[in-house]
Amino acid sequence: MRVTICIGSACHLKGSREIVAQLQAMVKERHLEEQVDLNGSFCSGNCVSGVCVTVDGQLYSLKPEDTREFFDREIIGRL
Repeated sequence: MRVTICIGSACHLKGSREIVAQLQAMVKERHLEEQVDLNGSFCSGNCVSGVCVTVDGQLYSLKPEDTREFFDREIIGRL
């Protein structure tokens, strides 16, 4: 599974660094390094709501406080 987090300037200001750190910790905590490929990218073109995150090409808008729920639903839920 490929998960891409926007680290462009708008998403950086909305908390992308925190989301990256949380996702890295959750992947490591569950020993999913071989199944989940975390990547960074610059502008995904949807900067209005929150941090742009894609899971296998599907776009989501995420806030740092919603990362755990997102991980459980969209990442664990697909494995």
